[in-house]
Amino acid sequence: MTIYQLIYASEPFGFDDGLLSSILWVSRRNNQRDGITGALICRRDIYLQLLEGPEASVEAAFARIVGDDRHLAVHRLVSGKVAARVFPDWAMRDDPARSWLWNEVEVGAGAVKAAGPGELQAVFARVARESA
Repeated sequence: MTIYQLIYASEPFGFDDGLLSSILWVSRRNNQRDGITGALICRRDIYLQLLEGPEASVEAAFARIVGDDRHLAVHRLVSGKVAARVFPDWAMRDDPARSWLWNEVEVGAGAVKAAGPGELQAVFARVARESA
């Protein structure tokens, strides 16, 4: 089975713990139903998410995210086929953006959009190693 991977970034609208819990609960339910795994790195200034699974399911999930008013300025950063899942056991791993990730000034200056596919995938590989 071919795995399709998509990484996007967005700006949270009205970020708080209740909102994040709601997003994670719905995401985990839908992702489990649709065969999607992945991770959401979240902070008050950024959502950075990796989705992986069947291409049609991942693209449908991304379309729902684009239409979700809890996300502003949604940007597809990477998409395409990959050899294996990074988060095979996680319907949606959540991770508060650690200090090793770009700081708020760097995010505001466009560091995430300027990052290449390898750098973005390495961010999620690190999250996967830390959660193992």
